[in-house]
Amino acid sequence: MSLDTHLDTKALEELEKQYDSALNTRSNGPRLTGFIYWASIAFALYHLWTAGFGTPVDHVHMGIHLAGLFLFIFVGFPLIRSARSLEWRGPNPLRPGNVPLYDWALTGFSMAAALFLWVSWRGFDMFGFDIAEQALRQGNPSSLDVFFGSVLILTVLEIARRTIGFVLPLIILVFMVYALFGPYMPAQILKHPGVNWQQFVNNMYFPSEGIFGVTLWVVSTVVFHFVLFGVVAQRMGLGQFFVDNAMIMAGRYTGGPAKVSVVSSAFFGTISGSSIANTVSTGSLTIPNMKKMGYPGHFAGGVEAAASAGGQITPPIMGAASFLMAEYLEVPYTTIVIAAIVPAMMHYIGVISIVHFTAKKLGLTAYPKEQLPKFLAVWKDGWYTIVPLIALLLVLFSGYSPNMAAFIGLSLCVVVGFCAFDKPATLLVPLALLGFIFWKASPYSGEGYTPVMAGMLAALTFIGCLHRNERQSFRDLFDSFHVGVQYALAVGAASAAVGIVVGVINTTGVGFRLGFMVTGGAEDMATAIAPLLDWTSIGAFSQPSIQQFLSLVLIAMACILMGAGLPTTALYIMLVAVATPALSQLGVPPLATHMFVLYYGVISEITPPVCASAYAAAGIAGSNPFRTGLNAFTLGLGKLMVPMVFVYAPTMLIVLPEHFTLLSFTQVTVTCAAGVFAIATAVSAYFLAPLSGIWRLLMAIGGLLLVAPSGGSDLTALVVMAPVLVQQLGQQRKLQTETAR
Repeated sequence: MSLDTHLDTKALEELEKQYDSALNTRSNGPRLTGFIYWASIAFALYHLWTAGFGTPVDHVHMGIHLAGLFLFIFVGFPLIRSARSLEWRGPNPLRPGNVPLYDWALTGFSMAAALFLWVSWRGFDMFGFDIAEQALRQGNPSSLDVFFGSVLILTVLEIARRTIGFVLPLIILVFMVYALFGPYMPAQILKHPGVNWQQFVNNMYFPSEGIFGVTLWVVSTVVFHFVLFGVVAQRMGLGQFFVDNAMIMAGRYTGGPAKVSVVSSAFFGTISGSSIANTVSTGSLTIPNMKKMGYPGHFAGGVEAAASAGGQITPPIMGAASFLMAEYLEVPYTTIVIAAIVPAMMHYIGVISIVHFTAKKLGLTAYPKEQLPKFLAVWKDGWYTIVPLIALLLVLFSGYSPNMAAFIGLSLCVVVGFCAFDKPATLLVPLALLGFIFWKASPYSGEGYTPVMAGMLAALTFIGCLHRNERQSFRDLFDSFHVGVQYALAVGAASAAVGIVVGVINTTGVGFRLGFMVTGGAEDMATAIAPLLDWTSIGAFSQPSIQQFLSLVLIAMACILMGAGLPTTALYIMLVAVATPALSQLGVPPLATHMFVLYYGVISEITPPVCASAYAAAGIAGSNPFRTGLNAFTLGLGKLMVPMVFVYAPTMLIVLPEHFTLLSFTQVTVTCAAGVFAIATAVSAYFLAPLSGIWRLLMAIGGLLLVAPSGGSDLTALVVMAPVLVQQLGQQRKLQTETAR
């Protein structure tokens, strides 16, 4: 396959560091760098072990996870990021390992605060402190609880600021001020009795809500493992296997490189928790080839960014948000996956349609046949890379816990990528995995594998050792673990910090107050607008309908603004806590509510001015970053509209029996897809022939009417678009006649 990648691996790593702050850490000198490297390996191995053999109780496990985050972030991320603060400036007693003494102090205090609950859970009497067991201190924290709780709250905010910037900590500070100064709020609806600092620390520090709540628990037991799996699987070769298969599937069609970008990003999104990593990994191959084929650089970068951001809503992993959603809604994980299938398809239909019509307008062709990889060759060389993913999905969809699925997936990544019969010492890993599988199938392990599951996993383990491709070294594996931990730092810091928002909402009930404010504001606007539209006698223009629509628009705008620059899991946690009460008041089903806020939160990743994945794509394309971001947003129009559809017509989500019928599902899905397709023609200004002026506007209006889940709007859309179809057929014949001459 003759591909022009333009950028070597080193350049791509530097580009990813530039736009993903989690990878851009300071140089610590050889000794401390080595210590942190091996500490991160130990951190990854601890999580791998607990996934397979059992997780300690919540306050112990979350304390260890949080202590690791504090160590890696305070050592690796400077107080103020600059080129000077990141570079190694030689030995200095005031900066051991290039880390200022105040950061070492923050590291010590924060780690002690994270682990103090573990130490004091059963109480102790030493050093002049008589601490009762935690159950007796709940609601009446000791002086040490208040001290360490205060340290934890402040340092959690600081690690969130250092990893993802000021936006999230500032939002959290607003919530903290609200909790502490409730009686002094200017609006009557926002006033509440308030809490003092001691009670605030009690609510934020002790488990069950606040920092040690469900958010950090899910991230430390599930999300971390899937981030790690995505990095190890991609570096093992699964990412390249996805790209090669995308070339086979889409490269032979009009505008081949751009369609390859969409398909490969969709594949890659199934294992990746980072849209930036997705953009850089697949974009390094697809963006240069799009430009070479004739696409403008800003459009090529926009295609890659929009497609990569779709990975966060693509089952089965959805940027790890799916696991949190299952936990919050208390439904099986498979319910979330099934519900997410059709909405994700609508996003990709929108992107690939715009790509197709833009290629038609520019006169672009497919890849030359000789440049396309051969199906048999690709599968002969790369079949083994998909074995861990098959095992992971097999365990996941058989009803076992997500962390058990991640354990099996990661273990098989090690077997497939690093163990071989010609390296006898490495065979200890597959033998140990086989021992684990058969132990889990025995009666001694409690609720373990069924004989059929054990047999399938054993077969996959054996098959994973058989391929003849070159294995990587265990140093490469450790490097993958190290990078995986780096990726997980921002997610972990953000989830711990967002726990404060969740705690404040549970303490003060502000979520419901904000819900009333949103619906109240929408009601005021609807009262002003409805009389102007009374003459239409259309139900959709009645005051209640207008109020509901405006409420949804306001919530969507808030989600996009609040989600700017946040990792998928963090933005989902925060937006659900804030927006769910408002949507519940509108009668939206809980599952549709959670999907709604996730979609609009993820849209922030391709919405200028904060759209890091689009800026990373612009770095590869050599294009204007803002213009690339605008193109990415335009290409993601399907993702912008679909949440409105499944809120008004939850039948699209399939799994809600009170809303689902085959007829309604078919009608809503088919017309939505047709509407997204029609809007794509208006955006790209091409259908059967070039579209311009009034014809383009009519296609946009018709597309919006088709997307709206109503039989009446569908019929109106057909009437609106019929003249366009007639004009396009005439224009197509005219062009064909001119070409024939």
